[in-house]
Amino acid sequence: MKFGGTSVADGKCIARVVEILNHYYSTGNELAVVVSAGHGVTDQLISAAEDAVRADEGANLDQLVLSLRTRHSKTLEAIAPDLHDEVMQEIDARLSNLKNILSAVHNLRELTPRSRDYIISFGERLSAPVVSAALRQNGIPSVALDGCEAGILTNSDYGNARALPESERRIRSRVVPLLNDTVPVIMGFMGCTENGSVTTLGRSGSDYSASIIGAGMDADEIWIWTDVDGVMTSDPRMITDARVIPMISYLEAMELSYFGAKVLHPRSIEPAMQKDITVRVKNTFNPSHPGTCVIRREHREKRVVKAISYIEKVALININGAQMIGRPGVARTIFSALADNHVNVMMISQGSSEANISLIIDENHLDRAILALSEVVKEGIVREVTTNRDVIAVAVVGAGMAGEAGTGGRIFSALGEAGVNVMMISQGSSEVNISFVVRGEQGPCALRALHDEFRLSEECHE
Repeated sequence: MKFGGTSVADGKCIARVVEILNHYYSTGNELAVVVSAGHGVTDQLISAAEDAVRADEGANLDQLVLSLRTRHSKTLEAIAPDLHDEVMQEIDARLSNLKNILSAVHNLRELTPRSRDYIISFGERLSAPVVSAALRQNGIPSVALDGCEAGILTNSDYGNARALPESERRIRSRVVPLLNDTVPVIMGFMGCTENGSVTTLGRSGSDYSASIIGAGMDADEIWIWTDVDGVMTSDPRMITDARVIPMISYLEAMELSYFGAKVLHPRSIEPAMQKDITVRVKNTFNPSHPGTCVIRREHREKRVVKAISYIEKVALININGAQMIGRPGVARTIFSALADNHVNVMMISQGSSEANISLIIDENHLDRAILALSEVVKEGIVREVTTNRDVIAVAVVGAGMAGEAGTGGRIFSALGEAGVNVMMISQGSSEVNISFVVRGEQGPCALRALHDEFRLSEECHE
């Protein structure tokens, strides 16, 4: 079971977590727990790391450490008073290490990816001992482990590390023996390289941690506890009548999460998928709700579309030139140039004339992409490159679309009737996802039009 930042935000929230865990532990289940940093703590640490590089920020370190100490001390006093002093000694030692590394960054005026990962891992280093203490206070044997101690071995891609196959053996030897009589509380979001350097696992890294641990344990199920009732048909901030999807396949969940659905991250599905482990998404604050069940087989409904997701802060690149037509290796040259400059391509579309290739990338990568492609233009391989930052990528997802005639027509007819102009279209061979790009201001209108077209706010009766 993984609990996110809002689930462990304060004493009241952690008490609710303990109640949930006690219910399943007392009925004979073997549990491993993965926790995120308390809500907002990782953001504090990121800001502190970046501020430490600047010459005038050294004095703020004491304020940060005091703020974090006070927050966790109050939480301990509320939910584990008998263990307060014992656990605070551990937390104080970790805060001392945090202050030392931030001071080193400040003195050197340099923040390396490795140092940044070490710094931002401290949110979980502080939350896990508190949650473990809360369990012990309530009579449940528990121990706190960091990601490395639990066995998560990663590559050295700091900030976005991936677990190595060796992790499974390490987890089996380190975590599984504890399950007979203990509930291990594992620090999410972090692992380590073979030489022991701390790495972090990227956005939604704690979900990824939970899936790695679950796969290594050969768990029956992996539960992601969050602050919403499950995977939704669309973003409830834009679509007020969005509803929870009761059942969804691994592939559908990955497509949705890749296109902006924040409940799960694509990588958090992969380890579970390899072991065919069911993933459940449930709400810590509404535990009686059944949530969403993520399984291997495609759960087809009468409704062909299950959900609509989107990505903001992306950029559209159009690459044009008649000299591209019939010329072998053009695509290789373009994508090699982008890869060499660490630009991740999220969507691709090419016209049948071969005179145009359109790409969607992360907006933060746009400057690097322009620089890389300018060299391709100079070589005469393409004629021009144009860009547009004001776009949103939308994905229409559903296993029922595969082989269903007329779905594309319904999608684009609904968009046309709503006055939404489509700038780019892309569809994968799996047919569970049709993606397209619209202007930024038309994104909400596109979502609403499609949500209504496929009646996603209504329950689907099989």
